[in-house]
Amino acid sequence: MDLHLLVDNLTNPALLFFFLGIIAVQLKSDLEIPPNSSKFISLYLLLSIGFKGGQELAHSDLNLEILWSLLFGILLAVAVPIYTYYVLRRKFSVANAGAIAASYGSVSAVTFVTAISFLEMEQISFGGHMVAVMALMEAPSIIIGLLLISIYDKDNPAKISMGKVVKHALTNGSVLLILGSLVVGFMASEEQAQGIKPFTTDLFKGFLAVFLLDMGITSGKKLGSFLKKGWFALVFAIIVPIINGVIVAFVSASFTESVGNRLLFAILAASASYIAVPAAMRLAAPKANPSLYLPMALAITFPFNITLGMPLYLCVIQMC
Repeated sequence: MDLHLLVDNLTNPALLFFFLGIIAVQLKSDLEIPPNSSKFISLYLLLSIGFKGGQELAHSDLNLEILWSLLFGILLAVAVPIYTYYVLRRKFSVANAGAIAASYGSVSAVTFVTAISFLEMEQISFGGHMVAVMALMEAPSIIIGLLLISIYDKDNPAKISMGKVVKHALTNGSVLLILGSLVVGFMASEEQAQGIKPFTTDLFKGFLAVFLLDMGITSGKKLGSFLKKGWFALVFAIIVPIINGVIVAFVSASFTESVGNRLLFAILAASASYIAVPAAMRLAAPKANPSLYLPMALAITFPFNITLGMPLYLCVIQMC
């Protein structure tokens, strides 16, 4: 791995604020971000990245690369939960395996946003259509995870209402906001976009730093109890993202030459949802244990991806 990339990433102010949040928890500090402020910042980040992606998409020609990218994203969201489910069933119940598989098939919008910040820091360009790819990967993995639970859970004859699940997945606030912002950005003229640039662009890195501080505090609180659950979940939460990210870093070269797009594909494949999937599982799979799949995604996979994962995947891409 290129040490320059690693040092650049680990000294990124936004990432350092994430570590500050973890340290604050270990020191038992009363530091916290008010819940309403945290929610506003997360909504802002999704709005900003969706709007900028729409602007990029408006200036791009619809071509085979974009179509293949959208199709590949959906394929990932279907394939990852299927293969991980059977790995997870070696140690976990049907409900827990399905919920964790759905989490790792879905994506983390915050990891995606952090990866974009990393690309901008390294001055690497990427396509605006990647925002659409991210948004399209949320729903399929949730549906696949719940289908697997429905098929294999013999102790629960009640059928999951897939109509409600699909509707919930598509109307989830984060999915709806990023897709809506993408459309707004696509429709706005360049002159109109310049009018709100101070909000959508100039403030972005500052808000990201505050949000990662909050994520550090949340991760730090969940880390201790999770580590008591055994080695399998811990190893899975690190090894599976590496496998997914490295394989996709290689495979994505078959339809795009953009280093930035390939890194974003790798990070989408490697990330795990800790917002959309837990909300859906709480509704449709109450037997799944949130104290298992939520800390795996948030306290282990998320920190790994934003610290070591991004430089690793970029190094793989640059080598091939």
